[in-house]
Amino acid sequence: MRRALSYGYLVFVYLFLYVPIVVLVVYSFNDTKFSTNWQGFTLSWYGKLLTDGPLMEAFANSLIVAVTSSTIATVLGTLAAFAIYRYRFIGRKISFSFIYVSMMSPDIVMGISLLMFFILVGLSIGATTLLLAHITFCLPFVVVTVYARVSGFDSHIIDSAKDLGATELGMFRHVVMPMLMPAIIAGWLLSFTLSLDDVVVSFFTTGPSFEVLPLKIYSMVRLGIKPEINALSAVMFLVSLVTVTMAHLMIAKENK
Repeated sequence: MRRALSYGYLVFVYLFLYVPIVVLVVYSFNDTKFSTNWQGFTLSWYGKLLTDGPLMEAFANSLIVAVTSSTIATVLGTLAAFAIYRYRFIGRKISFSFIYVSMMSPDIVMGISLLMFFILVGLSIGATTLLLAHITFCLPFVVVTVYARVSGFDSHIIDSAKDLGATELGMFRHVVMPMLMPAIIAGWLLSFTLSLDDVVVSFFTTGPSFEVLPLKIYSMVRLGIKPEINALSAVMFLVSLVTVTMAHLMIAKENK
């Protein structure tokens, strides 16, 4: 009886989470614009996405920000994770604790705090501040992902490379990097997904001259749900699902 209740609760949770997404994807193929009744199958709404200039521009902006921020965050996060593991310096444990604090901070708190910081230093709100904000909230996830991998290293491997005459840079490039690569790729994919889907932080750190796709969808939904929004949301869900699955497979591979 207890097992049946556990399975029933688990099924209810998954249905609660994923049935709305399934409904959204199904209605993105509905051949009607104003009715919620099923009127037939069509791909026309996906075709209209390609001819919608503002949407495609926002999508391109989102891709540029996501790729750039995830790449920079991955480089910085990988170096930070290895430095925290390899070296002993003042404030090491506090620095690592702050990484978890950043991960657990509500998005609205991070968004407002970054906005106040940008105003304080005199940066104009736009593409640059949006990119800096995305790097900031992606960085902790990369550090934690890579650190989980590097902390499982056999330290004798690094010591052996040093004993054989490898420089610090050569040791990192030829020994550490290949071993870290699954975690680095997983961190990049995770950062890409977080950046592509972000709404709250982007809302506070970008201006009207540079619009990204999540904010564009949010502004369109406020005026009513259109089939184009369903189609666009389905595409974004598919992209996020693929990247998260790839990141999960990379993390699972490195933990074997």
